[in-house]
Amino acid sequence: MRPITAIGFDADDTLWQNEQYYRWTEEHFQALLADYAEGSDISARLLEAEKRNLAYYGFGIKGFTLSMIETAIEITGGKLPTKAIGEILSIGRELLQHPVETLPHVEETLEALNGEYLLVLITKGDLFDQERKLAQSGLGDYFDAVEIVSDKSATTYRRIFSKLADGPERAMMVGNSLKSDIVPAIAAGSWGVFVPHALTWVVEHVEPPSDAPRFRQIETLSDLHQILLEIKGV
Repeated sequence: MRPITAIGFDADDTLWQNEQYYRWTEEHFQALLADYAEGSDISARLLEAEKRNLAYYGFGIKGFTLSMIETAIEITGGKLPTKAIGEILSIGRELLQHPVETLPHVEETLEALNGEYLLVLITKGDLFDQERKLAQSGLGDYFDAVEIVSDKSATTYRRIFSKLADGPERAMMVGNSLKSDIVPAIAAGSWGVFVPHALTWVVEHVEPPSDAPRFRQIETLSDLHQILLEIKGV
């Protein structure tokens, strides 16, 4: 029996750029509130708002935009001009329209694996936004299934790999977030392959599970083929 029959891939900052657009938007947000607070304080308070609001809005651009508005109201003591609210909504909409820039070696890797493994895109965030990015990326045809979830946990991976494949034990999850993609996948019994990205949201930072037998780390997706050969024992 093959040790791995299914591979799950994260989307944002694994297949295409994402976090850089949030960073640019945050810089614009800081500029809007420059008369009220220092940039570092604005970012710190925005992060706290995002953390508070995850339970209400989930992950994605809409929750980020609402957190910016909430932060701006707090920082200005409730005196935020209506025009500024409009500008925040505008830069939030711009995030929903940013171009899709695939990362190096993505398409060639998916093309090589397509047909040999069951490929599943497993991503969290705004439904419409994730569907838009997948469509614009041109990568959709490489995947046998797409799962857009509210959050990623061991239960999430057990459910998906049991429903679509041969169970989590014969599956692998590939992604740039240790907290969302790797640690819970390994907890579910799967392999976890960490592909670091230069920009990762601070909320996604945890220590790598270096002692876990099913943990691997690669520099780019082009190294994934060698990992699969090693697991096969080839």
